[in-house]
Amino acid sequence: MGSRALLLLLGLLLLLLLDAAPPAWAGGHHTAFHFTGAPINLTVSQGHGLKLNCSLKGMKEPEIQWLKDGMPVVSADQMYIPMDENHWISFLSLKAIERPDAGRYWCEAEMEGKRAVSQEIWITVEGIPYFILEPQDMAVLPGSHFNLSCTAVGPPDPVKIVWWMGDTQLKSREDSLSTLTVPGIQQDVVFSCEAHNQKGLSSSRTATVRVKALPLAPLDVLVTNVSDTSASVSWNPGFDGYSPLQFCTVQVTELHSGRDVPPAIVPVPPFASTLQGLQPATNYSISVQCVNERGASPFTDGPFFQTLESAPSIAPLNIRLVQEDFGLFLEWEEVASNVEKEGPLEYKLHWIQDNGTQGEISVQGTKANLTTWDLLKNLTVRVCALNSAGCGPWSDPLLIPTKQKTEKQGNTHNSMSWVPLVLGVLTALVTVVAMTLIFLRKRRKETRFGQVFGSVLGRGGPVVHFTAARSFNRRGPELMDATLDNIGISDELKTRLKDVLIQQQQFTLGRTLGKGEFGSVREAQLKLEDGSFQKVAVKMLKADVFCSSDIEEFLREAAYMKEFDHPNVTKLIGVSLRSRPKGRLPVPMVILPFMKHGDLHTFLLMSRIGEEPFNIPIQTLIRFMIDICSGMEYLSAKNFIHRDLASRNCMLNENMSVCVADFGLSKKIYSGDYYRQGCASKLPVKWLALESLSDNVFTTYSDVWAFGVTMWEIVTRGQVPYAGVENSEIYHYLIGGNRLKQPPDCLDDLYEMMGRCWNSDPKMRPNFSTLKRQLETILGRLSILSASQDILYVNIGESMGALGSSCALYDPFDHEEKENESETDASESAAAAPAPAPATTTVSSDYRYILNPGCLREEEDWQSNAHAGDVSGLLLVDEEAQEGEVVINL
Repeated sequence: MGSRALLLLLGLLLLLLLDAAPPAWAGGHHTAFHFTGAPINLTVSQGHGLKLNCSLKGMKEPEIQWLKDGMPVVSADQMYIPMDENHWISFLSLKAIERPDAGRYWCEAEMEGKRAVSQEIWITVEGIPYFILEPQDMAVLPGSHFNLSCTAVGPPDPVKIVWWMGDTQLKSREDSLSTLTVPGIQQDVVFSCEAHNQKGLSSSRTATVRVKALPLAPLDVLVTNVSDTSASVSWNPGFDGYSPLQFCTVQVTELHSGRDVPPAIVPVPPFASTLQGLQPATNYSISVQCVNERGASPFTDGPFFQTLESAPSIAPLNIRLVQEDFGLFLEWEEVASNVEKEGPLEYKLHWIQDNGTQGEISVQGTKANLTTWDLLKNLTVRVCALNSAGCGPWSDPLLIPTKQKTEKQGNTHNSMSWVPLVLGVLTALVTVVAMTLIFLRKRRKETRFGQVFGSVLGRGGPVVHFTAARSFNRRGPELMDATLDNIGISDELKTRLKDVLIQQQQFTLGRTLGKGEFGSVREAQLKLEDGSFQKVAVKMLKADVFCSSDIEEFLREAAYMKEFDHPNVTKLIGVSLRSRPKGRLPVPMVILPFMKHGDLHTFLLMSRIGEEPFNIPIQTLIRFMIDICSGMEYLSAKNFIHRDLASRNCMLNENMSVCVADFGLSKKIYSGDYYRQGCASKLPVKWLALESLSDNVFTTYSDVWAFGVTMWEIVTRGQVPYAGVENSEIYHYLIGGNRLKQPPDCLDDLYEMMGRCWNSDPKMRPNFSTLKRQLETILGRLSILSASQDILYVNIGESMGALGSSCALYDPFDHEEKENESETDASESAAAAPAPAPATTTVSSDYRYILNPGCLREEEDWQSNAHAGDVSGLLLVDEEAQEGEVVINL
């Protein structure tokens, strides 16, 4: 028997019941088709099931619709079965019935515009009490009475309300109390209520009643839009004491006199005000307090600000013409400053002539020379006093007619006409004599060997002309002696650098290792005290992009490096100053150890997209991280903040250990990853922490954030962080909760460490000591490389080719060297002799210099290995790699 047979059997049983007892559904209208049965009331306990049915007669294949309170019931638990050809029964199943299921149910059917409706079935759902009103949070004055409300309904009824204060049940004379009156409290208390009936009890939400208190002082007071007589101030409200703030008071005090400006009463919100009636060029302090129902908060401390100067309020007076020995001058009376502390004013002259020409000039003092204007046209002049706030009112225009100027010029000519004539004659005579002497001397040098070829001239042979060569020293400008005393740095910095100052004659500059927007790094040979030479790297600023302040900043960072002594931190060898012609500042240079394998970012990038890609084991990558972490742990212990930690600023020495470098100096050399915000310095925004981006705050915690990004760089083998996100959009990207995604092959433990480094709360980030221990633990769980596999080497083989002779960084945007390269001597030019151009790989525009794979080893190493075929110590890609497989080579 199938399901259809069971349904037929069930229908027959229902027919027998219908014949034996009155139906439980409504009998509708006496039409050709109608519903049978009478109305019924049902009471069901919450959570139980219920099945309803209605019987329709007089219709073949009907469409029966169930309705609840007038709305169609949309449920899959509906079915109807035929009892005979014109008799159908429809079923509606309600499973786990709840309070919303209570109501009126009936059936409807329609045919040929006629409709039949069954009698109604009333369903009542009983359960535990249902809250229609619960106690709410509130704040009250200490000791004042207040009311709490709680209402619940059945069925079944009655419903009894019981109140709780914390964990204590409150006793009441009444069995059920919907409103609780509390005489008063002195501290915060929680209240709740319970509703009881025959089915059980329900517990309401917990309401917290707080005691109103005095507000705390406002936060983040900020002064903006400062002018000469006004300023805007805004603040964030502090804790309001659980009572809405009514108003705030802004108190302004003049610092030098201690006088208080009448306070401003500011309705809130908004929490801002505009201060008027201030004095120009005056220092003020601002204090803010806010008031609620309980009273006033303390005043804030500061901030301080200074109003701007105001433009002069008086026009220059008594403008007059004065004839002096050297020409015609315009004079006027000096204008007094608006405030005592202002410096001397400048003056602006506006002039216009009859021919339509006009212009403006600024002069110091109260006199201007008029001799340079066209004497044949009338001249109209007006003057105003000028300061940093602008120009004051203009004086009345003064007309200087042509006749007056002509008379003045005539008088000048009569009295002084012989002076220019005598001076001109004397100047001409001196010039002629000097040129004659120069010509004769030059002629004598050029014909010194003329007699040797005299006989040749007579025979019509070739004529040899000789021109004396001029020495470089005589032709070029004299070089200024570069010392710490003549570059304008502080005495404190001079003292710190004296013992590390190296004269430029002690080293010879060689090839360029890298260059950028602000400078370059060059290889050099440094002569030591014992006469031997040491290969070093020299970092220098370009000659045309710095001033005295840049030199001081550059050398101050070098002075910090002088104190460092750690195997994973680059140590300063010395500083030097490159002399330049007089009148121009010397070029500062920082001398650092030569790092054989370059920077970590280039190494990672070449392992992935170089001409001969190679695999770096995860153990080696973690060792890189541990080295960086160890160096940063040392720097943080020294209370030094790096501010620019990234893989590009980490160097690989000859032992493939990582050294942290570029302590703030790199922003002067490389610019690909840096972004300038307005007039601020360039910032490596994709490595900066949130607080550094928003408030320009740098701490050891912000270095930890940058270390997390550096870990991501190492795991991804040099990929660009936040690819596709513009530098200007990074802050909004991070503040939205976004972070760098986990790379596909990154260990979960490593990515979890990165995530903790990027916590928005700086104090929740781990320190470098903790990070180092965790990295060492992760490394310990991994398979340990053998000693012979620990260091990476380069497999030269036959792939070296012509690359072994060129170890420079290739710049796809390279141009001729600027002034600092052109001034090098012959030995520097020889060190940068042309070499075959290295092959390059195109990468993102953020990285302009790609290291030639052949540059990862010294030339002598290439040659010796190429001849000897030395492949000892190669690190296989896989521990089980067979002969002939690719090997990592560096």
